Amino acid sequence: MINLALKDVVKRFGSIEVINGVNLEINKGEFVVFVGPSGCGKSTLLRMIAGLEPISGGELIIDDAVMNNVPPSERGIAMVFQSYALYPHMSVYKNMAFGLETAGLPRKDIKVRVQKAADILQISHLLDRKPKALSGGQRQRVAIGRAIVREPSIFLFDEPLSNLDAELRVQTRVEIAKLHKEIGATMIYVTHDQVEAMTLADRIVVLRSGIIEQCGRPLDLYNKPANRFIAGFIGSPKMNFLDIEFAERRVQGTVFKLAAEEIVVKTSEDMGAGTKAVLGVRPEHITTGKTAEVKLGTLTVSHVEQLGGQTLAYGRLEDGQSLTIVLEGQRAIATNDTLNVGIAHEHCHLFGQDGNRLND
Repeated sequence: MINLALKDVVKRFGSIEVINGVNLEINKGEFVVFVGPSGCGKSTLLRMIAGLEPISGGELIIDDAVMNNVPPSERGIAMVFQSYALYPHMSVYKNMAFGLETAGLPRKDIKVRVQKAADILQISHLLDRKPKALSGGQRQRVAIGRAIVREPSIFLFDEPLSNLDAELRVQTRVEIAKLHKEIGATMIYVTHDQVEAMTLADRIVVLRSGIIEQCGRPLDLYNKPANRFIAGFIGSPKMNFLDIEFAERRVQGTVFKLAAEEIVVKTSEDMGAGTKAVLGVRPEHITTGKTAEVKLGTLTVSHVEQLGGQTLAYGRLEDGQSLTIVLEGQRAIATNDTLNVGIAHEHCHLFGQDGNRLND
C-alpha cells in the first residue's frame, strides 16, 4: 500500500530549479533513505514533504490525499532534525509532552504516550532530567521520542546523527533500525553518509543536482550501480576507476586493453577500435596472485594502512593509474612492494564515456 507519492515534484528558488521533476512512491512501513552529496536537494525534498518548504510544481500525495497546501501539523508527519531542538528549561518528560499538551490532549493520554515512547527508547530513567544533564546520544533519543508520542504515519529524519561522535552514531543507528522494526511506521531518512544508507534502508534514493539517479535496495545499488556516479558514491573505500580501450569482440565477451593486459567483459555494446571506456573495480573485490580471472597487472605499493581486521594498500599500476585494494586480515605488505592484482568477471563494472553502465 502506497503511503506517500511524489509526482513530478519541482522546487524553485526564483529562477533556480533545485528539485527537477522527482517521481517516487513510498510504501507503508518502508524505510527509505535519501542520500547524495551536499547540495543535491535531499534536505529540500524532505522539507517539502514536511510542509516546511512550498512545492513549486507537481503533487505530494499522502494516503491518497493531495497535501501541497495542507499545513505541516495536519499531514500526519513528525520530523527529527539534525539539531536536537530541545527546550533547555524543560525536563525530558515536558519536552516530549509539550506538543501533545499544546494540541489539547488529555493529561492521562499524554502520560501513557510519553511513557510508551520512553520505554521503547530506554530513557524512562531520564524523564526528570533537563537536557543539559544528557549526553548527545540521549538528547537525540529524546528528540526521537518527541516525534514518537505524536503517533504519526510518517517519520522524517534530517541527518539526525551528524552531531554525534563515531561510536554514538553507530549505537544510535542501530537503535533507529530497531525502532523501525518495533513501531512499523514509514520512515524517510536523509543523510550524506552512504554507510548509514546501506545499513538502515529498505530502499535507497540517490540524488544528484535535484534528480533521482537511482532508487533501489542497498545491495542492488552496490552490485549493479546504474552509472559511474552511483558506483563511486556507494561503497567505502570508493570504487576504483581504470581507463581502458576497446580492442575486439570475441565469443566470450568484449576485449578491452588495460596497459599490457586484456580485460574481457560481457556487454552487448557495439564499439569501434580504440573507443574509451572505464572499468570499475571495488577495492574489496581485488585479489592478489596470478590466478584471477581478470588480470589488472602489477601494483607498486605506495602506502599501507593496517586496520587489524583488514589491510588497505594504495599504489599504481604499470601505466600509472592509481588503485586501492582491501585485503582481509593482517598482511605483510610494505611500501614499494609489488603485487599481482586481479578480479573475478562477476565483479567487473563497465561504464561508457557518458558514465552510464554498459554491462549486465
